[in-house]
Amino acid sequence: MSSSTTTPTTGQDGLWSVEEHLDDILATVRPLEPIELQLLDAQGCVLVEDVTVPVPLPPFDNSSMDGYAVRVADVEGASEEFPAVLRVVGDVAAGSGERVTVGAGQAARIMTGAPLPPGAEAVVPVEWTDGGLGEGPATGMRAHSAAPEGASGEVQVHRPAEARAHVRARGSDVRAGDRALSAGTVLGPPQIALLAAIGRGTVKVRPRPRVVVMSTGSELVQPGEALAEGQIHDSNSFALTAAARDAGAIAYRVGAVGDDAETLRSTIEDQLIRADLVVTTGGVSVGAYDVVKEALTGVGDPDEESGIGAGGGVEFRKLAMQPGKPQGFGTIGPDHTPLLALPGNPVSSYVSFEVFVRPAIRTLMGLPEVKRVSARAELVCDKALGSPAGRRQFLRGSYDPGAGRVEPVGGPGSHLIAALAHANALIVIPEDTTSVEPGADVEVVLLG
Repeated sequence: MSSSTTTPTTGQDGLWSVEEHLDDILATVRPLEPIELQLLDAQGCVLVEDVTVPVPLPPFDNSSMDGYAVRVADVEGASEEFPAVLRVVGDVAAGSGERVTVGAGQAARIMTGAPLPPGAEAVVPVEWTDGGLGEGPATGMRAHSAAPEGASGEVQVHRPAEARAHVRARGSDVRAGDRALSAGTVLGPPQIALLAAIGRGTVKVRPRPRVVVMSTGSELVQPGEALAEGQIHDSNSFALTAAARDAGAIAYRVGAVGDDAETLRSTIEDQLIRADLVVTTGGVSVGAYDVVKEALTGVGDPDEESGIGAGGGVEFRKLAMQPGKPQGFGTIGPDHTPLLALPGNPVSSYVSFEVFVRPAIRTLMGLPEVKRVSARAELVCDKALGSPAGRRQFLRGSYDPGAGRVEPVGGPGSHLIAALAHANALIVIPEDTTSVEPGADVEVVLLG
């Protein structure tokens, strides 16, 4: 089926493994403190306590149809040829406080969501009646404002109804005392709807983390602006800001910062007021213009009470992975705000985000599962894929969940943005594997 060539495990040449770097990040990052938020402000946040239903939902028996509330005995055996003729004693509309009682030989015109009136045992849809017009089956009701007389007179019912037909029972959705939502639930539109329905105006949650994203490099130009010689458009900050939002964060993109260490330091310091996490991209390798490394190396003065240097400092590392070997991590500022410094090549930057930054964001949110879902798939390719010895390689892939197969997209180059745009998975080749044959069983990390 497949064959592979193995090499010694990682840990050589002072390299950090992927797990060591991620473990260090997750040991430092802590979930944000819970706060009470209005429902719409809590969208995307994580509940920190169970929510119990105070009253049943629905709180009363109500109609699921527009029609007539009737007694079962009064419509027994009804047909179009021999309809049951009932006297209409009034309207029951949703939200109205009027009380109508249905007695023998009577019916009340009732609207969807309106409470079942005393004496009534079932609801017959208006389409089963003549609508009070004395003609054939009705297709609907006339508006009450246009024809108030519809709430009186007689109605012919053409079909029988069983007890409780078209009646939503009190508490049939949730009962008082039931647990509506459990702690750890991410609040989306359906969950917010349920909270509103049971009367909760606020809820206690961990807030969505605020993530500041900035790219570095004097060659970077804002999209939409013309390129001069040697310039490229800034794509990393857009990709990572979008990725942070996809992970659940409130993300702020900062315009690209040029290759000046003091400018970068002051920019980061200005952003700390709105950051639970700072992410930079570029400037972390060994070049003469690697500004992030220059600006943040040595940061972390225990005697400094404010500013960027008040945190624990940032350490720059080399990881046993491809792409994404150069990485930086630490805390800065008086609140010890976590900072992750990612490499600048687009694919390296994005892969690093998925492997390290996304778990950090999900940890800040207080979620129990912080990593992307992985699966196993059969590798589809024309020839064996090579991988550097002692490195965990992440290749872009197109994964077909129905067939259980994955196909590489693009080459291994860390600058190939177009291939990344067509990938829905990362193919993971372990550190001890230097060659993977077509048909091999591989791990895939699912994106999105």
